[in-house]
Amino acid sequence: MNRRKKGNAASKARIKKANAKLASNTKPKYISKAERAKLELESAEPAVSDNGIPVL
Repeated sequence: MNRRKKGNAASKARIKKANAKLASNTKPKYISKAERAKLELESAEPAVSDNGIPVL
């Protein structure tokens, strides 16, 4: 019984890993708090064109 249980567990684990690999990833990529703060600062600064005129 134990040998059969080990074999079944191993095959179920292999199938589970394969299915997880095929599943699409809908979770967004993690962005650290420091990165979010940096992005917020960059977006808060007014954009300036090449000739020094602020872009609206």
